[in-house]
Amino acid sequence: MKKVKVEEAVGMILCHDITRIVPGESKGPAFRKGHIIRQEDVPKLLDLGKAHIYVWENQEGMLHENDAALRLAKAAAGSGLNLSEPKEGKVNLTAAADGLLKVDVNSLELINGIDQLIIATLHTNRMVKAGQQVAGCRVVPLVIAEEKIVEAERICSSIQGIISVKTLHKVRAGLVTTGSEVYYGRIKDAFGPVIKSKLEQFGSSLHKQVFVPDDVEKIAQAVRELKAEGVDLVLTTGGMSVDPDDLTPTGIKSAGAEIIAYGAPVLPGSMFMLAYLDGMPILGLPGCVMYAKTTIFDLVLPRVLCGEKLSRQDLVKLGHGGLCLNCEVCTFPHCHFGKEGK
Repeated sequence: MKKVKVEEAVGMILCHDITRIVPGESKGPAFRKGHIIRQEDVPKLLDLGKAHIYVWENQEGMLHENDAALRLAKAAAGSGLNLSEPKEGKVNLTAAADGLLKVDVNSLELINGIDQLIIATLHTNRMVKAGQQVAGCRVVPLVIAEEKIVEAERICSSIQGIISVKTLHKVRAGLVTTGSEVYYGRIKDAFGPVIKSKLEQFGSSLHKQVFVPDDVEKIAQAVRELKAEGVDLVLTTGGMSVDPDDLTPTGIKSAGAEIIAYGAPVLPGSMFMLAYLDGMPILGLPGCVMYAKTTIFDLVLPRVLCGEKLSRQDLVKLGHGGLCLNCEVCTFPHCHFGKEGK
């Protein structure tokens, strides 16, 4: 930066905040660093006792904070995001539409490991609303070495951005409800309305609910028939524990599905099953989904609806943050639940 007379500074970029004090009333910035000096600013600066100010001096290989922050944000941003105009070395990223926030945490940490670069985000795999801020990109100094931005751009280029918002697909789901007590009408089914409501929250629908007794072949047949009808997703309720007469997991396997995991490190929701039948996901839902406000279903369903094919390791990661505290007033997703580590 260089020192210049105020009268000669028009069009130049201020390198520091200039404070204005009104005795007994206020103290605050009259001009902030990064401000481009205008002709009408000259008398105001002189009134503040500033005959000289420090302005940014263009140097080869150095970037102004706003230019650097914008490049950083553009590199980090994948699909489904809007970028704000840079201000004071900061650019905000907001969701262009409702969807699931995805953050490549490893790449995020690599960028934040570069001195003087900052990207702060919400947790990955969180549902966000259109217009909601999901990240902020900032450059700490007024000017920064361009090579640092180039390194950040290199990290982001391999995956076309490290932050994105994925739109959820609108699917037709089939529901297989097992249990002889429900099938024969001894008790009323309570799962169906809950499942229907959850699906509709994400813009999807319940195509059909099928009731079957505790019979392995009938469970398998129901799964196969729903798939033949063209549903995109099959959910099963009832019979998911380890009791001898709980046969739903066996029925799912007998339908020809590949079992990815039976059991997940999430409470509530540990007796959860994930399987795929010729690419179609099957979610075996534990009993807690019927009565608990937030469960593993709320963590997994959005990811399935945006087209992710989940692995066993994806479920394993849910253990860190997978303990719901059953708060009297549920604030999910504004809590730790489901905020897994790397």
